[in-house]
Amino acid sequence: MKPRTPLPFLRGKNAATFTRKQSTKPLATSACSGLPGDIVNLRDAPGARKAFDEISSRDAVAGSDRALFDYARRGLARQALGHFVDVHRRHGGRVGAAALSCVLKVCSSVPDRALGLGEQLHGLCVKCGHDLGDVSVGTSLVDMYMKCRCVEDGSKVFEGIPESERNVVTWTSLLNGYMQAGAHLDVMALFFRMRAEGVWPNQFTFASVFSVVASQGAVDIGRCVHAQSIKFGCCSTVFICNSLMNMYAKCGLIEQAKALFCGMEIRDVVSWNILMAGLLLNKRELEALQLFLDSRSSIAKLTHATYSTVIKLCANLKQLSLAQQHHSSVLKRGFHSYGNVLTALMDAYSKCGELDNALSIFSSMPESKNVVSWTAMIYGCIQNGDIPLAAAHFSRMREDGVAPNEFTYSTMLTASVASLPPQIHAQVIKTNYQSSTTVGTALLHSYSKLCSTEEALSIFEMIDQKDVVTWSAMLTCYARAGDCDGATNVFIKMSMHGVKPNEFTISSAIDACASPTAGVDLGRQFHAISIKHRCQDAICVSSALISMYARKGSIESAQSVFERQRDRDLVSWNSMISGYAHHGYSQKALDIFRQMEVEGIEMDGVTFLAVIMGCAHAGLIEEGRQHFDSMIRDYEITPTMDHYTCMVDLYSRAGKLDETMNLIEGMPFPAGPMLWRTLLSACRVHKNVELGKLAAEKLLSFEPLDSATYVLLSNIYSAAGKWKEKDVVRKLMDTRKVKKEAGFSWIQIKNKVHSFIASDKSHPLSEQIYAKLKAITARLKKEGYCPDTSFVLHEMAEEQKEAILAMHSERLALAFGLIATPPGTPLQIVKNLRVCGDCHTVMKMISIIEDRKIVMRDCSRFHHFSSGICSCGDFW
Repeated sequence: MKPRTPLPFLRGKNAATFTRKQSTKPLATSACSGLPGDIVNLRDAPGARKAFDEISSRDAVAGSDRALFDYARRGLARQALGHFVDVHRRHGGRVGAAALSCVLKVCSSVPDRALGLGEQLHGLCVKCGHDLGDVSVGTSLVDMYMKCRCVEDGSKVFEGIPESERNVVTWTSLLNGYMQAGAHLDVMALFFRMRAEGVWPNQFTFASVFSVVASQGAVDIGRCVHAQSIKFGCCSTVFICNSLMNMYAKCGLIEQAKALFCGMEIRDVVSWNILMAGLLLNKRELEALQLFLDSRSSIAKLTHATYSTVIKLCANLKQLSLAQQHHSSVLKRGFHSYGNVLTALMDAYSKCGELDNALSIFSSMPESKNVVSWTAMIYGCIQNGDIPLAAAHFSRMREDGVAPNEFTYSTMLTASVASLPPQIHAQVIKTNYQSSTTVGTALLHSYSKLCSTEEALSIFEMIDQKDVVTWSAMLTCYARAGDCDGATNVFIKMSMHGVKPNEFTISSAIDACASPTAGVDLGRQFHAISIKHRCQDAICVSSALISMYARKGSIESAQSVFERQRDRDLVSWNSMISGYAHHGYSQKALDIFRQMEVEGIEMDGVTFLAVIMGCAHAGLIEEGRQHFDSMIRDYEITPTMDHYTCMVDLYSRAGKLDETMNLIEGMPFPAGPMLWRTLLSACRVHKNVELGKLAAEKLLSFEPLDSATYVLLSNIYSAAGKWKEKDVVRKLMDTRKVKKEAGFSWIQIKNKVHSFIASDKSHPLSEQIYAKLKAITARLKKEGYCPDTSFVLHEMAEEQKEAILAMHSERLALAFGLIATPPGTPLQIVKNLRVCGDCHTVMKMISIIEDRKIVMRDCSRFHHFSSGICSCGDFW
């Protein structure tokens, strides 16, 4: 290697040349042609410029190329561009292909001006005749456009290069561009097209493909490409082995990654780092920690990347003391100036709840903070619940000239603030990220939380490359909105596009089947699909099945899934307790709770909410109170509004209205609308006019247009014979233009939903339905049934009241079910309002005379009628 010339000597040599030749004459080429490059090597840009200014026009272009290359090699992008512009301006546009190729590569290093400069250089290439005539220039143009995320423009340049001229570098630049744009399917298609055109891939091509396989989880394709890399003799290098390890680790095949690692004759520090990161990704933190300990004795010098990974390990384990130890090691080894290490430390402190320490590290970082460090800080704020601070950092980041990337936007969208998604969405469109799979999927999740299916669908259709996560997010959006048909259609289209569902996709589809209008049979079909795809034992799937079956009235199926679960998370336990409570099997709910206590399962507020609800539905006042006190005292769980509402339900159902008011008055925060609605419903049952009036006034202060409040208060006055007060309430409804919500019931027969309202005669089989009702009523009266007309809150004759009761919507739905199904078929009816006491009695009697099991879901719970008995024990 040629020894580098000392800077003082170069300056002296330059000065001597000027003395000998005098400044009025051009410098001799022999004396000066080597100066600019040497001076640039030592980063003395002003000296290089001064020497170059004196070079003769004849030799300037040749000398400038060398200076340009040296600027580029030293990473001085802006100086290289400035130098190129000056040379081009002085020497009349004589630019060689090598210089154009070099400067095109350099311009992508100036992110704020890359595309504009690149387009100008493209114009210069065309002017000089180098755009497609030289493969190096064409390749550099492809690379420039791809790095600027202008995939379409880069592809056009690529297609303009003659097929015979495209080399492996050209193809690899194109593949890398599609990979960075998230167009993973296109990368694979281009790879196979490249092979079809007879171009042999090199190790960098294979590395790009392995990276795509890793991001897609397409392990079968990865194995095929792995075999091709062996065929082309590219698999023996450390670089490719590292890429393969990364691929297998990210595809979840960590054992194959470990086997590759063990089979490597030569390993570099990157090999250790990749396997450590892979173990971390696959939740094998202890193995990763052991690997780190082994690496310290096997590697001469650990890198900042090693410490970055091990600090992430501490973050995942939430081991604050271990993170602090490695922080000390980082300071000792001088790695505290590396952005990836500082970002990992910020993440570790944030995950350990030490946001102040994370902010301190962020503040101590160099002024030129990059997009990764800003994104990590924003994520830390969101993790610790400080959304305003996250938003402030997001604004400051842009003010400091750092452009958010797709991960920044997706991170901001994880904040659960209703006003954020539209704001972020607008910026996503402005910065041209709307077609990004990562950002698009994050937007889908955000609009899903808002149940904005139309917005979500428009975003979904704009995403170029839809992977399984994207499809699952769209399906989840429909599921959260209760649109089972929409979710099912998405699942069908996903299968038609050849995208294989995973456990999260199937669990979302099962959640959609829990909507009130969906039939349990559709849920059973998705249960079968989960078995077909061998993911029925995944916790998210089995938990979704328990919840779906419980909410669709099939508590036996929910119990069967629960008993077969190999692993149970807290959601499974809570879903089972809540299911039993809603179905009136309070004792079974309490048995599950006791089983949790015996097995030492950690409980949360949702667990106690379900238990107290079970006690409320069974009238177990003392036991419910004990669980509420235990939650606060023994489990140190702070009661929420939902817990207090459930306690109000517990007391008021049992008629203990004085205790209810004492509880409300002792709450640490003002009572909410749901609590007052619960109390108002109890006042109707127990005919407490004064307390009902108070509850209604409080409720109307929150929701002045809620029709149910007016109706409940009106019914309380009617039951007490206060007709004048009832008329006042009705007139108030008319004044405020509040419409009473119609009561209706529906039943699903052969995948078709049949809806009914009271006295409904619109059904095609209306005559048969009323004939069946008449026959049932006659038989019921023979069995001793006496209609309870107190549930008809109108002044009219008893015969009229009986006729109204006989035509309640739930009875019409039941009559239709009896004539539309074979004898003995279980029937399930859903009603949007609370079932009245008289209909409840009728259902019990019909279960005997028709020998049917009837499941009825009203607005508050399930009723299982069988052999004249209801699961609620007539307490609802």
